[in-house]
Amino acid sequence: MCLIVFAWRPGHARPLIVAANRDEFHARPSQALGPWDDAPGVYAGRDLEAGGTWLGIGPAGRFAALTNIRDPQQPLGPRSRGELVAGFLRGALGVEAYLQEIAAKRHQYSGFNLLAGDGQTLGYLNAREGTPRLLPAGTYGLSNAGLDTPWPKLLKARDGLRALLEDPQPGHLLELLGDNRQAADSELPETGVGLATERLLSSVFIAGQSYGTRASTVLIVDADGSRRLVERSFGPFGGHLGEVDLQV
Repeated sequence: MCLIVFAWRPGHARPLIVAANRDEFHARPSQALGPWDDAPGVYAGRDLEAGGTWLGIGPAGRFAALTNIRDPQQPLGPRSRGELVAGFLRGALGVEAYLQEIAAKRHQYSGFNLLAGDGQTLGYLNAREGTPRLLPAGTYGLSNAGLDTPWPKLLKARDGLRALLEDPQPGHLLELLGDNRQAADSELPETGVGLATERLLSSVFIAGQSYGTRASTVLIVDADGSRRLVERSFGPFGGHLGEVDLQV
């Protein structure tokens, strides 16, 4: 997952709205959004190589999502980051306790950002900072650096989400996630991957041959705890593969 924008509004009629793109190599096998047979109450896509996930919901209002940290010089952790999301969705620890547990063993994973919530609290952990924090109400963006790092794609998507908050319809949010316009070279971050790759990765939606946006996911949570998850799946060059719409 490489871009997440979300509005956290405790006490609102729709306290959590999430719009997220998962970017990955197309050759990595994945399963589309759906219920997990081995984890009752969990709904998520699934990485079929390591068994984890990038975004999902679980029992008792649980939500979690993940992005990686882009740095070709960082040490590679021996464990899959996708288990961080799956572990929270399957588990029973509270948000703070879970993030503290992960912070203590964060060096076992390549760099990551982790969001975890339970309907009452939403927490965030950046593996480099190492200190979990609970998020106040607000509209946020998360890509492959820290929370709200002002990369062009993050700013564009976050502003787009803000404009839709009065009437957050899944179709409009998915349209926001489908923006494939690249940023100007003068606006690009320097993350050590080279100019051509920075350009490719600068759009909200990445339509590459071997690497790109594999899934666009929208989550809308209502005050009564009901949740709607809509996900579109994509292949090389942004080819549409299907759509799943779940109400839980």
